[in-house]
Amino acid sequence: MDPEILEFDIGLGGGGSSGRDGDDDANIGLDVDEDMADSPAPSSILASNSNGGGFGTGGGEIYLPEGDLLDLEPYEGMEFESEEAAKAFYNSYARRVGFSTRVSSSRRSRRDGAIIQRQFVCAKEGFRNLNEKRTKDREIKRPRTITRVGCKASLSVKVQDSGKWVVSGFVREHNHELVPPDQVHCLRSHRQISGPAKTLIDTLQAAGMGPRRIMSALIKEYGGISKVGFTEVDCRNYMRNNRQRSLEGDIQLLLDYLRQMQAENPNFFFAVQGDEDQALTSNVFWADPKSRMNYTYFGDTVTFDTTYRSNRYRLPFAPFTGVNHHGQPVLFGCAFLINESEASFVWLFKTWLMAMSGRPPVSITTDHDAVIRSAITQVFPETRHRFCKWHIFKKCQEKLSHVFLKHPTFEADFHKCVNLPESIEEFESCWLSLVDRYELRDHEWLQMMYNDRRHWIPVYLRDTFFAEMSITQRSDSMNSYFDGFVNASTNLNQFFKLYEKALESRNEKEVKADYDTMNTSPALKTPSPMEKQASELYTRKLFTRFQEELVGTLTFMASKSDDDDDVITYQVAKFGEDHKSYYVKFNVLEMKAACSCQMFEFSGLLCRHVLAVFRVTNVLTLPSHYILKRWTKNARSSVILEERSSDVYTNYLESHTVRYNTLRHETFKLVDEGSKSLDTCNVAIDALQQAAKRVALATKNEGRATLDDMDKKIRELTNELDYASRKCEVYRSNLLSVLKDIEDHKLQLSIKVQNIKIRMKDGL
Repeated sequence: MDPEILEFDIGLGGGGSSGRDGDDDANIGLDVDEDMADSPAPSSILASNSNGGGFGTGGGEIYLPEGDLLDLEPYEGMEFESEEAAKAFYNSYARRVGFSTRVSSSRRSRRDGAIIQRQFVCAKEGFRNLNEKRTKDREIKRPRTITRVGCKASLSVKVQDSGKWVVSGFVREHNHELVPPDQVHCLRSHRQISGPAKTLIDTLQAAGMGPRRIMSALIKEYGGISKVGFTEVDCRNYMRNNRQRSLEGDIQLLLDYLRQMQAENPNFFFAVQGDEDQALTSNVFWADPKSRMNYTYFGDTVTFDTTYRSNRYRLPFAPFTGVNHHGQPVLFGCAFLINESEASFVWLFKTWLMAMSGRPPVSITTDHDAVIRSAITQVFPETRHRFCKWHIFKKCQEKLSHVFLKHPTFEADFHKCVNLPESIEEFESCWLSLVDRYELRDHEWLQMMYNDRRHWIPVYLRDTFFAEMSITQRSDSMNSYFDGFVNASTNLNQFFKLYEKALESRNEKEVKADYDTMNTSPALKTPSPMEKQASELYTRKLFTRFQEELVGTLTFMASKSDDDDDVITYQVAKFGEDHKSYYVKFNVLEMKAACSCQMFEFSGLLCRHVLAVFRVTNVLTLPSHYILKRWTKNARSSVILEERSSDVYTNYLESHTVRYNTLRHETFKLVDEGSKSLDTCNVAIDALQQAAKRVALATKNEGRATLDDMDKKIRELTNELDYASRKCEVYRSNLLSVLKDIEDHKLQLSIKVQNIKIRMKDGL
């Protein structure tokens, strides 16, 4: 979160600077000093010379006569129609000469309190006020530079009985260098935004342009910065004041809108930090009923983005979003942030959590920001916090621009180092090689990102669910939900109309995806029962992604690398790429598999490596615990998000798939042992026959419920028995054939040995 993004510069006035150029003015005379730029432009200016001639202006602009009067300077006895005319003339004179002015002191009438005397001075008059009493109660965070040098140049005027003002004193000499003409526009009293310039700024600001681009346009329009007559700081402050005036009205519209929505639906939630009467300086959060319901189904992972500037005030519009069962962005609530302090984020997260029924997410993704990080640690201590990789890559282009220019290969190497490592050790080695190759070991920002690597490098995050389809994919910008609907020129009144259109558009896309999922059947690419099962369970988008993994198993080989009773470790690799292997630990009895790539933990979909192990172990269908409800067609059913409780095994152990695969595994073990010899084969066959009798007996004893249940169980067990019997016959035939081949081979070897002996005997 960049510190300048709010662009609320501290300062006064549309045409003035963001603060005083010099020190605080000294209090001289009876009144507090005034800056010349703080006074309004005069409606008319009139001065008379000794011959009674004069000059005047109209329309609020200072008029300087041509000819001999162009170089006119003040002198004692010079008369003006008003105090404002005298001030404007002295300021005009100062512009020609090259210094800035201000009002210094005044004297008031004892009779009616009216000002009867003024002194206008050079802005460098006097010295900095070092009065300890004045500053002891306030901490000066950014001390201003010293500009006052005790200059004596001044113009004093006093009112006459006639009502005119006459120059009573004039000091021409300065004790400092004067400013050349091409720098006069930087002096405070001469920095004024003209009417046409204001109109142009208003137009460009409404179009979403920032102060830098607007100043570039003004410089081009006027033919140089000196002709513009003010600086970028003045432009920025004028725009700030415009935003502030508009914001005051639009914040009230915002609150009215939220109150109306809550009146129409009590489930509509909104909150203002502090008192609603102080909403102009407070943060605002809201969540409509659909957003709150979305979180019920898909609130396992959340994205919170404060870098989305969607309005002309440059206020952070911060949506909470997630991913629905079609892989589409879904909304969990929104906030406008006027104050981005840690306390504000703590309030916002607590308020959002309350609106979401107090259930924290498994994971949350935000921009890389220390303030947000601290707030999340306080409010979501158990939630895994990730920094958005996309924003870090974007920031990298800024922080390492010199490296990008000097080394065209750096960007690709950086992306590979972040995305491709399969282990922490591999990443650490790759990072060290990268910073050494490009001589970046001491780069401060890059070192900071390395220190935070556990919050954004994929290899450190794979053990947590983030609902992303690929671990190495390039993340999209987090704020895609409202893309195409709001932009930098949108005011709050327009924003809510576009906000509602965005909600409608996203809802239509989800409805369309639901329709396609429910009313069309995907094309199957294999005869696998698992693929057919997945096509009937998953949404269309998720099935397509699962299908990619399933088809991908055809290029992988899985071989045993370790066997520890019920847990078998398989080495899975592509043909000819044994150097890049994945390891899958498979518990046959529990039908649980864990892959070193951790794709299921990260995305909720099984990887091709686990599916390859399922293929070689004849697991024909997906075990139920590998089908996350949030990815299925029925994700929005009345049942809340699946809990990954410790007794999951107890729940799914009764499933037909697990029973079938467990029985098959035990049978295969018996077949493997029984096929070692003819004797063990006979023992195995006897055991299977005894098992068949016991199964039949169990089938009879189990049928004491209703007649329908008994018939159903008998059919199931009979089918399983028939299937096992047929397999046993096949294995028995195969075993007898193998044993016969072995006996024949032994006989042939025996004959060969006898022949060799006979030849050796004849040779002797």
